[in-house]
Amino acid sequence: MDFGLALPTAGRFASAEAIGQVAEGAERIGLDSVWVFERLLSPTEPVTIGGGTMSMPEVYNNVYSPLEVLAFAAAKTSRVRLGTSVLIALFHNPAALGRSFATLDRLSGGRVVAGLGQGWLDAEFQAAGVPTSRKGAGFGEFIEALRAVWGPDPVSFDGRFYTIAKSAIAPKPVQDGGPPIIVGAGAPAALRRAAELGVGLNPVAMSWDALEGAIAAFRGFERDAGREPGALPVVVRVNAPISGEPLDERGPLSGSVQQVAGDVERLRGLGVNEVFWSMDSTGTEPDVQLARMTELLAAVR
Repeated sequence: MDFGLALPTAGRFASAEAIGQVAEGAERIGLDSVWVFERLLSPTEPVTIGGGTMSMPEVYNNVYSPLEVLAFAAAKTSRVRLGTSVLIALFHNPAALGRSFATLDRLSGGRVVAGLGQGWLDAEFQAAGVPTSRKGAGFGEFIEALRAVWGPDPVSFDGRFYTIAKSAIAPKPVQDGGPPIIVGAGAPAALRRAAELGVGLNPVAMSWDALEGAIAAFRGFERDAGREPGALPVVVRVNAPISGEPLDERGPLSGSVQQVAGDVERLRGLGVNEVFWSMDSTGTEPDVQLARMTELLAAVR
């Protein structure tokens, strides 16, 4: 299993100095990957989610742009993979985003992982000029168009939502067929779509029941799609800190190093390929994050 850490791209710790510190530190201590995410804006009024309302967390008031951060991190590292978890695909044009990912893959020597999601915040769809009805089928078509852009020239694509005239689009990625794609998904229809498209899964570890259920369903949909279950990668995202002391109440893969190490063994049993921690919103300083990840690697490897 591989292990990674999100770069400090949001909230009060986000800065060029901190991003460089964590990128270089992640490579130095033996982590396999570093990660960024995308947030277009943070509404000041309560927003609707899951049938309820909530105020946006303050950490979202300051979020660095993801691919620019990864280019910066690429220049400071030579080995760690550079992933998005997630970049909101529908806010982008597949030809432009395909070129951006390919450029980053070239500049980094083939280290990019393209983590994509559909988005959930209505205000962001409005700002991007994209209808929320584009989700679902439009997301699947976006991935098909993106792969076409990464394929051999001349590129062409003729879909319901996206059209690319027969064209030369370069550079092409270093990685054959383009960077691996993983998607943030949890609903059965989204899990099925991911398996049918042949992309990996990037679930958030909210609870063990939800995580195990999503992975089991995804593996089943792999089988339905004619693939060997386990052929597509699963990369788990943890939006929680690794603490200095054991916690009595905790979610999956949070708590002390010892508690998290035990959870890692549970992940191995699920056939998870990689797990990474995002601590932007937890108040954990970058140097402490690196120290805790150093301890964790010593405990699980």
